[in-house]
Amino acid sequence: MQERFFWLIVFVMSGFLLYLLSPVLTPFLFAAVLAYLGDPLVDRIEACKIPRLWAVVTLFALLLIGFAVIVLVIIPMIDQQVDQISGRVPNYLNHVQKVMTPTIQKLFDISPETINADNAQKFLQDNIKSASAVLNGLFSSLKKPARAVITGVMYLFLIPVVTFYLLRDWDKLLAKFQALLPRKYHDDICLLARRSDEVLGGFLRGQFIVMCCLGIIYAIGLSIVGLDLGILIGFFSGLVSFVPYLGLVVGMSISALVALIQFQDWLHLFAIAAVFICGQMMEGMFLTPKFVGDRTGLHPVAVLFAVLTGGQFFGFMGVLLALPCAAVINVFLISMKEHYLKSDVYQRKDSSL
Repeated sequence: MQERFFWLIVFVMSGFLLYLLSPVLTPFLFAAVLAYLGDPLVDRIEACKIPRLWAVVTLFALLLIGFAVIVLVIIPMIDQQVDQISGRVPNYLNHVQKVMTPTIQKLFDISPETINADNAQKFLQDNIKSASAVLNGLFSSLKKPARAVITGVMYLFLIPVVTFYLLRDWDKLLAKFQALLPRKYHDDICLLARRSDEVLGGFLRGQFIVMCCLGIIYAIGLSIVGLDLGILIGFFSGLVSFVPYLGLVVGMSISALVALIQFQDWLHLFAIAAVFICGQMMEGMFLTPKFVGDRTGLHPVAVLFAVLTGGQFFGFMGVLLALPCAAVINVFLISMKEHYLKSDVYQRKDSSL
């Protein structure tokens, strides 16, 4: 009883300490996740008789080369599309004005004479105080984005450094942690850790490959359709597909909006829908079964419940972490089920029956 009470106090105090240090721990958490994902690659490089330190350096060099390819190839293509769009902005605005003005007049029963520059100026003069208050609030709120930019720059330099040192000493850190485990529960904890690693590691690495493949498929498809910023929208849709159905909904919505402004017809909308439908078919029939499979062991209803619960309690970050956390929790539940089926509570028969 005293032992359980001790561990309960340790658990509560650890949770409270993590809560207090959460703003500081954010970059270290990201670095730990990156180190966890990169450790198998470092182990493979190390298997080629390369020292651990140089294996980590090799991995960082490969990542740097990949980043350079993105900067030198993909970003110029996106920049070219942005330049093309900037020249078409006046035409887009004229189209929006021609389409939206009659729509607003019909919806709100406003006469055409009401929507003009003189009335807009009079409206601003009548509401100048309210506008000033809004502007003051806007300028004061700019301090927060500035602080966020500074924090982001700090994280940009801190996360790679922490990731490097964690990757270098990953095996040593795991060995030290394993040595501190209570001997009584050592085997059970190690078994749970191995199962969680198999499920979580396989899911995250497989899902990353699926995201990249979807991004490439969407980018190529939207570029063939001729959509402005098709490459950027395609890659973004693929990256946010980590959350179930989010990439499909966001990608189709943005693409449809851009297509309506750019082409002003239904044919390109059907073409965009075909691109995303083909992407979803390839994901469901080939990509996910090949690279992810049924590693999480979660029912589709459980997946939706996990995503909604994570978003409810922790916002967008909760949505991102919902499936990995649910996969680990599922491993623990399976272990509890195994212990229950072996327990006297389950196997004991009532002699009175």
